[in-house]
Amino acid sequence: MNQETIKIIKSTVPVLQERGEEITSVFYKLMFGNHPELLNIFNHANQKQGRQQKALAGSVYAAAANIDNLETILPVVKAIAHKHRSLGIKPEQYPIVGKHLLLAIKEVLGDAATDEIMKAWEEAYGIIADVFISVEQEMYQEAETANGGWKDFRNFVIDKKVEESKVITSFYLRPEDGKQISSFQPGQYISIKMDDIEGQKNSHIRQYSLSDSPDKSVYRISVKKEAGFEDRPDGVVSSYLHDHVNEGDVVKISAPAGDFVLNTNHDLPIVLISGGVGLTPMISMLNHLVEKEPTRPVYFVHAAINSEYHAFRNHVQQLAAKHDQVKSLVCYQSPTEQDKQSSEFEKEGFIEMEWLKSILPSHEADFYFCGPVPFMKVIYKGLKDWGVNAEDIHYEFFGPKDEIEE
Repeated sequence: MNQETIKIIKSTVPVLQERGEEITSVFYKLMFGNHPELLNIFNHANQKQGRQQKALAGSVYAAAANIDNLETILPVVKAIAHKHRSLGIKPEQYPIVGKHLLLAIKEVLGDAATDEIMKAWEEAYGIIADVFISVEQEMYQEAETANGGWKDFRNFVIDKKVEESKVITSFYLRPEDGKQISSFQPGQYISIKMDDIEGQKNSHIRQYSLSDSPDKSVYRISVKKEAGFEDRPDGVVSSYLHDHVNEGDVVKISAPAGDFVLNTNHDLPIVLISGGVGLTPMISMLNHLVEKEPTRPVYFVHAAINSEYHAFRNHVQQLAAKHDQVKSLVCYQSPTEQDKQSSEFEKEGFIEMEWLKSILPSHEADFYFCGPVPFMKVIYKGLKDWGVNAEDIHYEFFGPKDEIEE
């Protein structure tokens, strides 16, 4: 890319920061209007809540701000590429995205979007798209050629369905063809594709963390039934899985993906912090650590409304009782009377940094956390203020990437 193009792209950074979400909202409206088939890929709920628009705006802004050194945003590119590979995004869809992104920029900026600016953005988008396509092609190849791997979506049978709490149910997934399944790294997820949900004209794809350690003969996902409130409807896929999918039914899933994974290159203690259904990737990590790294200290800190909403409580308690490396700590927002009598939790209310500091021996640890976005922002800020090294802070958003810092 020549210096003049870079200069022009850089000059648009302020307006992208100011009007990015407006541009991406117009982009999705135009693209889905002209290509409704893409509604079979994108999460409709994230569209309605504005999360997808916000995430895309952030990505476009980051690309523009770093257009002269795209390597700096390679970690962001790889995280998005994992999502794209899991969803089945193809190279031929990138020109469609590019066309409608340029149309949206032109519509929102009007006369300010000069021919010079539009030409520069067309060139820049082509380069950025080529980076994504290249990274994703490597991921597709890796997923397909892995032992037990496969291309796109594969049929799995619901081998077992187990209620874990008042709102979370586990689904054990066995390959319909009886062949080997690929391994994965603790913390990764699969996409599940539902084509025939009654009353829905589009397919729906959702990504769920794998909630057990790797190298089993089945996969396990543990799904929260997303209840609607105010203007937000019930979760389409989570409700269908809970209410209509039973043992023996067949579902389609993609091979494991994701970059929220355990760092096994050092021996720092591990702190796993979760809120609600955010514990699912943490259970995978915990099970792996107990099986493969039995000398590494693990602090499993979980927040739930109360015991009725606390999935895998007995499992974690049993691991902590059996393995000296595991210390389990529980925080209940609104404990029941029975909870209070049993004293099977350490704190009432919310996880707070002063409490975390009192129960952890040091800030020198590898921290992983997942849960509701407000919960994650509090944990992130607290860890940063405590002086935890940036490279030892790891987190996962369920859904489009959000801003972790206020």
